Amino acid sequence: MRPMSLRHPPVRSYSELIACHECDTLSQIPTLAPGRAARCRCCGSVLLRNPKGGLDRPIALYSAAFILLLLANAFPFLTLEIQGRSEVTNIFGASRALYEAGMGELAVVVFLTTIVAPALLITSSLYVLLAVRLRRPLPALRTLLAWVSQLQPWVMLDVFMLGVLVAFVKLGNMATMHVGISLFAFVGLILVSAAATSAFEPHLLWQQIGYRRGKPHAG
Repeated sequence: MRPMSLRHPPVRSYSELIACHECDTLSQIPTLAPGRAARCRCCGSVLLRNPKGGLDRPIALYSAAFILLLLANAFPFLTLEIQGRSEVTNIFGASRALYEAGMGELAVVVFLTTIVAPALLITSSLYVLLAVRLRRPLPALRTLLAWVSQLQPWVMLDVFMLGVLVAFVKLGNMATMHVGISLFAFVGLILVSAAATSAFEPHLLWQQIGYRRGKPHAG
């Protein structure tokens, strides 16, 4: 039996060969019942979990995250009042302001980590989850599932929120600030995205795709 490849794991019907991320010990993991977890026999680290609720829980969480992402980008984030002038900004406006201030590289990073990467991660995860849940061999299914783990480090919503809090402190004595709907949606997006990522188990999805031996696979 060949070791599992992280990008293109072999097809198995009843078990999965997984390397421990702590000690690299290979373990043969059978299909887990909902709510159960498999641990490494050497160091005790969690190798694989099958959360309760199956795929319905991450689908619901990522659907909520998608709605919150739209709200966070559609409404004003902050309104600054300085000497009778009002400046309304949104998330995209923050990266644009950085670009106009001569910090183009930072503007690109903010744009990628707060808008592009979260949008790609949420839509890709939903695409994969719905395809597996509905048992549809949709195009690029394996490719998108492999990309999900690569996109996660690029999502830095919490870092952006930390920067917003620092701005609140620094500008508190200089301007009057009013928070918009977007800010509340953004905070909700951070919380829901964290819960969705925790409920997303790539190994289980690879197993579900692998069960369809004899059916065409796209991607």
